[in-house]
Amino acid sequence: MNLIATEEGPRTLQISVLRHNPQDTESTPHWQTFELEEAQSMTLFIALNEIRQTMEPSLQFDFVCRAGICGSCGMLVNGRPGLACRTLTRNLPDKITLAPLPGFELIGDLSVNTGKWMRGMSEHLETWIHQHNLEQTDIDRLEERMEPELAEKIYELERCIECGCCIAACGTARMREDFIGAAGLNQIARFRLDPRDERTDADFYTLVGDESGVFGCMTLLGCEDYCPKDLPLAAQIAFLRGRMVAASL
Repeated sequence: MNLIATEEGPRTLQISVLRHNPQDTESTPHWQTFELEEAQSMTLFIALNEIRQTMEPSLQFDFVCRAGICGSCGMLVNGRPGLACRTLTRNLPDKITLAPLPGFELIGDLSVNTGKWMRGMSEHLETWIHQHNLEQTDIDRLEERMEPELAEKIYELERCIECGCCIAACGTARMREDFIGAAGLNQIARFRLDPRDERTDADFYTLVGDESGVFGCMTLLGCEDYCPKDLPLAAQIAFLRGRMVAASL
Protein backbone atom coordinates (compact mmCIF):
# COMPACT_ATOMS: atom_id res chain seq x y z
CA MET A 1 0.00 0.00 0.00
CA ASN A 2 1.59 3.24 -1.14
CA LEU A 3 0.61 6.30 0.87
CA ILE A 4 2.85 8.74 -0.98
CA ALA A 5 3.87 9.32 -4.58
CA THR A 6 6.58 6.97 -5.83
CA GLU A 7 9.67 7.90 -7.84
CA GLU A 8 7.81 6.83 -10.98
CA GLY A 9 5.24 9.59 -10.48
CA PRO A 10 2.04 10.42 -8.62
CA ARG A 11 -0.33 7.71 -7.46
CA THR A 12 -3.49 6.78 -9.26
CA LEU A 13 -6.38 6.88 -6.81
CA GLN A 14 -9.45 4.68 -7.07
CA ILE A 15 -12.33 6.49 -5.37
CA SER A 16 -15.52 4.46 -4.98
CA VAL A 17 -18.63 6.50 -4.18
CA LEU A 18 -21.89 5.06 -2.88
CA ARG A 19 -24.45 6.63 -5.20
CA HIS A 20 -28.22 6.89 -4.87
CA ASN A 21 -30.83 9.51 -5.73
CA PRO A 22 -33.91 8.97 -3.50
CA GLN A 23 -35.90 11.36 -5.69
CA ASP A 24 -35.50 9.00 -8.67
CA THR A 25 -37.79 5.98 -8.34
CA GLU A 26 -35.51 3.98 -10.65
CA SER A 27 -32.36 4.71 -8.67
CA THR A 28 -30.86 1.98 -6.49
CA PRO A 29 -27.81 2.29 -4.20
CA HIS A 30 -24.67 1.27 -6.04
CA TRP A 31 -20.92 1.88 -6.04
CA GLN A 32 -19.29 3.88 -8.80
CA THR A 33 -15.51 3.97 -9.02
CA PHE A 34 -13.47 6.83 -10.44
CA GLU A 35 -9.75 6.91 -11.17
CA LEU A 36 -7.70 10.09 -11.03
CA GLU A 37 -4.13 11.16 -10.58
CA GLU A 38 -3.20 12.36 -7.12
CA ALA A 39 -1.98 15.94 -6.95
CA GLN A 40 0.27 17.56 -4.39
CA SER A 41 -1.61 18.41 -1.16
CA MET A 42 -4.84 17.03 -2.66
CA THR A 43 -7.83 16.80 -0.33
CA LEU A 44 -10.94 14.70 -0.87
CA PHE A 45 -12.77 17.95 -1.55
CA ILE A 46 -10.38 18.72 -4.43
CA ALA A 47 -10.63 15.15 -5.72
CA LEU A 48 -14.45 15.19 -5.68
CA ASN A 49 -14.54 18.51 -7.52
CA GLU A 50 -12.23 17.13 -10.18
CA ILE A 51 -14.47 14.09 -10.55
CA ARG A 52 -17.57 16.26 -10.89
CA GLN A 53 -15.93 18.65 -13.33
CA THR A 54 -14.26 16.10 -15.60
CA MET A 55 -16.03 12.77 -15.17
CA GLU A 56 -19.47 12.82 -13.53
CA PRO A 57 -21.34 16.17 -13.39
CA SER A 58 -24.30 14.56 -11.60
CA LEU A 59 -22.26 13.59 -8.52
CA GLN A 60 -23.84 15.17 -5.42
CA PHE A 61 -21.85 16.34 -2.39
CA ASP A 62 -21.88 19.49 -0.26
CA PHE A 63 -19.31 22.17 0.47
CA VAL A 64 -19.21 25.86 1.38
CA CYS A 65 -16.10 27.09 3.17
CA ARG A 66 -13.44 24.50 2.21
CA ALA A 67 -11.73 25.28 5.54
CA GLY A 68 -13.31 22.96 8.11
CA ILE A 69 -15.66 25.66 9.41
CA CYS A 70 -19.07 25.12 7.80
CA GLY A 71 -19.31 21.35 8.38
CA SER A 72 -21.05 20.79 5.04
CA CYS A 73 -18.70 18.19 3.56
CA GLY A 74 -19.07 15.51 6.24
CA MET A 75 -19.07 11.95 4.85
CA LEU A 76 -17.85 8.45 5.62
CA VAL A 77 -14.26 8.03 4.44
CA ASN A 78 -13.31 4.35 4.38
CA GLY A 79 -16.10 3.80 6.91
CA ARG A 80 -15.14 6.63 9.26
CA PRO A 81 -16.83 10.04 9.59
CA GLY A 82 -14.73 12.99 8.47
CA LEU A 83 -14.67 16.25 6.54
CA ALA A 84 -13.68 16.03 2.87
CA CYS A 85 -11.99 19.43 2.97
CA ARG A 86 -9.77 18.42 5.90
CA THR A 87 -8.82 14.95 4.64
CA LEU A 88 -5.59 14.74 2.64
CA THR A 89 -5.50 11.90 0.13
CA ARG A 90 -1.82 11.29 0.94
CA ASN A 91 -2.97 9.98 4.33
CA LEU A 92 -5.27 7.43 2.68
CA PRO A 93 -4.61 4.22 0.74
CA ASP A 94 -4.85 4.03 -3.05
CA LYS A 95 -8.42 2.73 -2.84
CA ILE A 96 -10.86 5.04 -1.09
CA THR A 97 -14.56 4.47 -0.38
CA LEU A 98 -16.91 7.37 0.25
CA ALA A 99 -20.47 7.10 1.59
CA PRO A 100 -23.03 9.52 3.06
CA LEU A 101 -23.17 10.05 6.80
CA PRO A 102 -25.68 7.63 8.37
CA GLY A 103 -28.47 8.91 10.60
CA PHE A 104 -29.52 11.79 8.36
CA GLU A 105 -32.02 12.19 5.53
CA LEU A 106 -30.32 11.43 2.23
CA ILE A 107 -30.52 14.16 -0.40
CA GLY A 108 -28.43 12.30 -2.96
CA ASP A 109 -25.08 10.47 -3.21
CA LEU A 110 -22.86 12.04 -0.49
CA SER A 111 -25.25 14.86 0.37
CA VAL A 112 -27.37 14.53 3.53
CA ASN A 113 -29.71 16.95 5.30
CA THR A 114 -27.85 17.58 8.55
CA GLY A 115 -29.59 20.96 8.83
CA LYS A 116 -33.00 19.36 9.27
CA TRP A 117 -31.72 17.15 12.10
CA MET A 118 -29.84 19.99 13.80
CA ARG A 119 -32.84 22.31 13.63
CA GLY A 120 -35.11 19.68 15.15
CA MET A 121 -32.60 19.09 17.93
CA SER A 122 -32.23 22.83 18.56
CA GLU A 123 -35.99 23.38 18.77
CA HIS A 124 -36.42 20.40 21.09
CA LEU A 125 -33.69 21.62 23.46
CA GLU A 126 -34.54 25.32 23.04
CA THR A 127 -30.90 26.20 22.42
CA TRP A 128 -31.14 29.93 22.80
CA ILE A 129 -30.64 32.25 25.78
CA HIS A 130 -33.71 32.29 28.03
CA GLN A 131 -34.35 35.45 30.03
CA HIS A 132 -37.57 36.13 31.86
CA ASN A 133 -39.49 39.33 31.17
CA LEU A 134 -36.88 40.57 28.70
CA GLU A 135 -37.98 43.78 27.03
CA GLN A 136 -37.17 44.30 23.37
CA THR A 137 -34.99 47.31 24.21
CA ASP A 138 -33.24 45.69 27.19
CA ILE A 139 -30.13 44.83 25.22
CA ASP A 140 -27.80 45.45 28.18
CA ARG A 141 -28.94 42.23 29.84
CA LEU A 142 -27.79 40.28 26.80
CA GLU A 143 -24.45 42.09 26.62
CA GLU A 144 -23.37 41.81 30.24
CA ARG A 145 -19.64 41.42 30.77
CA MET A 146 -18.33 38.07 31.92
CA GLU A 147 -15.00 36.83 33.20
CA PRO A 148 -12.55 35.89 30.41
CA GLU A 149 -12.10 32.40 31.87
CA LEU A 150 -15.84 31.75 31.63
CA ALA A 151 -16.05 33.23 28.15
CA GLU A 152 -13.24 30.90 27.08
CA LYS A 153 -15.12 27.86 28.41
CA ILE A 154 -18.26 28.89 26.52
CA TYR A 155 -16.26 29.57 23.36
CA GLU A 156 -14.72 26.09 23.55
CA LEU A 157 -18.17 24.51 23.34
CA GLU A 158 -19.31 27.02 20.68
CA ARG A 159 -16.70 25.66 18.27
CA CYS A 160 -19.10 22.88 17.23
CA ILE A 161 -19.73 23.24 13.47
CA GLU A 162 -22.72 20.85 13.44
CA CYS A 163 -21.13 18.68 10.76
CA GLY A 164 -22.90 15.55 12.02
CA CYS A 165 -19.75 13.44 12.42
CA CYS A 166 -20.50 12.79 16.10
CA ILE A 167 -24.01 11.57 15.25
CA ALA A 168 -22.74 9.35 12.44
CA ALA A 169 -20.15 7.80 14.79
CA CYS A 170 -22.64 7.21 17.63
CA GLY A 171 -23.85 3.68 18.32
CA THR A 172 -26.79 4.94 20.38
CA ALA A 173 -27.96 7.20 17.55
CA ARG A 174 -28.09 4.15 15.27
CA MET A 175 -30.47 2.41 17.70
CA ARG A 176 -32.55 5.33 19.02
CA GLU A 177 -34.01 7.90 16.63
CA ASP A 178 -34.88 10.19 19.54
CA PHE A 179 -31.32 10.32 20.91
CA ILE A 180 -30.14 13.94 20.83
CA GLY A 181 -26.49 12.92 20.56
CA ALA A 182 -23.29 14.66 21.51
CA ALA A 183 -24.12 17.74 19.41
CA GLY A 184 -27.28 18.35 21.46
CA LEU A 185 -25.70 17.56 24.81
CA ASN A 186 -22.82 19.89 23.95
CA GLN A 187 -25.38 22.67 23.42
CA ILE A 188 -26.94 22.01 26.82
CA ALA A 189 -23.50 22.18 28.46
CA ARG A 190 -22.84 25.46 26.67
CA PHE A 191 -26.08 27.21 27.73
CA ARG A 192 -25.79 25.85 31.25
CA LEU A 193 -22.50 27.76 31.57
CA ASP A 194 -23.87 31.02 30.17
CA PRO A 195 -24.76 33.39 33.07
CA ARG A 196 -27.21 35.24 30.82
CA ASP A 197 -29.43 32.15 30.57
CA GLU A 198 -31.84 32.16 33.52
CA ARG A 199 -32.83 28.51 33.32
CA THR A 200 -32.01 26.38 36.33
CA ASP A 201 -30.12 23.10 36.41
CA ALA A 202 -33.49 21.40 36.92
CA ASP A 203 -34.74 22.95 33.67
CA PHE A 204 -31.78 21.57 31.75
CA TYR A 205 -31.98 18.17 33.42
CA THR A 206 -35.63 17.88 32.42
CA LEU A 207 -34.59 18.25 28.79
CA VAL A 208 -31.81 15.65 28.74
CA GLY A 209 -32.17 13.54 31.90
CA ASP A 210 -33.49 10.38 30.25
CA GLU A 211 -32.42 7.73 27.74
CA SER A 212 -32.84 10.14 24.83
CA GLY A 213 -30.25 12.31 26.59
CA VAL A 214 -27.29 11.62 28.87
CA PHE A 215 -28.52 8.25 30.16
CA GLY A 216 -28.80 6.85 26.65
CA CYS A 217 -25.11 7.38 25.92
CA MET A 218 -23.19 4.07 25.94
CA THR A 219 -19.82 5.86 26.24
CA LEU A 220 -18.41 4.28 23.09
CA LEU A 221 -16.43 7.52 22.53
CA GLY A 222 -17.11 7.61 18.79
CA CYS A 223 -18.33 11.20 19.07
CA GLU A 224 -15.08 12.43 20.59
CA ASP A 225 -12.85 10.22 18.44
CA TYR A 226 -14.24 11.62 15.20
CA CYS A 227 -15.05 15.22 16.10
CA PRO A 228 -13.08 17.31 13.56
CA LYS A 229 -12.81 20.16 16.09
CA ASP A 230 -11.52 17.88 18.88
CA LEU A 231 -14.23 18.95 21.31
CA PRO A 232 -14.36 17.20 24.73
CA LEU A 233 -17.79 15.73 23.96
CA ALA A 234 -17.56 12.57 26.06
CA ALA A 235 -16.26 14.55 29.03
CA GLN A 236 -19.22 16.94 28.82
CA ILE A 237 -21.70 14.06 28.71
CA ALA A 238 -20.03 12.41 31.71
CA PHE A 239 -20.09 15.71 33.62
CA LEU A 240 -23.80 16.27 32.97
CA ARG A 241 -24.62 12.70 33.94
CA GLY A 242 -22.64 13.02 37.17
CA ARG A 243 -24.38 16.26 38.11
CA MET A 244 -27.81 14.76 37.48
CA VAL A 245 -27.06 11.67 39.56
CA ALA A 246 -25.77 13.85 42.40
CA ALA A 247 -28.85 16.09 42.23
CA SER A 248 -31.15 13.08 42.56
CA LEU A 249 -29.50 11.76 45.74
